[in-house]
Amino acid sequence: MKQVMMGLSKLMAALGGIVLSFLIVLTCVSIAGRLLNGLFHGSFMQSIAPGFSEWAIGAGVGPVNGDYELVEAGVAFAIFAFIPLCQITSSHASVDLFADFFPDWLDRLLRMLTEIVFAGVLILIAWRLYDGMISKQRYMETSFLLQFPVWWAYAASLFGAVVSAIVSCYVALVRVYEFVTRRGVLDNGVETN
Repeated sequence: MKQVMMGLSKLMAALGGIVLSFLIVLTCVSIAGRLLNGLFHGSFMQSIAPGFSEWAIGAGVGPVNGDYELVEAGVAFAIFAFIPLCQITSSHASVDLFADFFPDWLDRLLRMLTEIVFAGVLILIAWRLYDGMISKQRYMETSFLLQFPVWWAYAASLFGAVVSAIVSCYVALVRVYEFVTRRGVLDNGVETN
């Protein structure tokens, strides 16, 4: 089961990385287009190369239409896509000022309780995303510029949230097992195998 959950987590992280890379390229292209558009509309370019400026503007050099909407939807998915790998490898940011001084049983107890709470929170988030998606679908709400259905972004985020909740529930169950049996199954730090 551990290998299945690790494989699922890595697959989601890869999908999140692909989406995030696309969004980075999209943002760079949009910013470059915005700068070039401003340059071509400027008096300097209009005075030295008015024909070229008009051609470039007419060819569509400018910001990507709806870039904010695409980034907003894509980043929400990417965040949920990275959570499973962070969860199963215990790679979330943590502050361990006093944890080094705790006895082993207390450290395992706190880790177990934290994982149970985190699993509950992810289940709650997935449930609320599902309700939000159904609401957006029912009212046929669309984005402002691109006019794509807003529920699509909710569905993508819901997919990531459900996978996150599944992996988080698995990790919580493993931490309960580890606490009860005093045997380690998952590493307490970064694990990549």
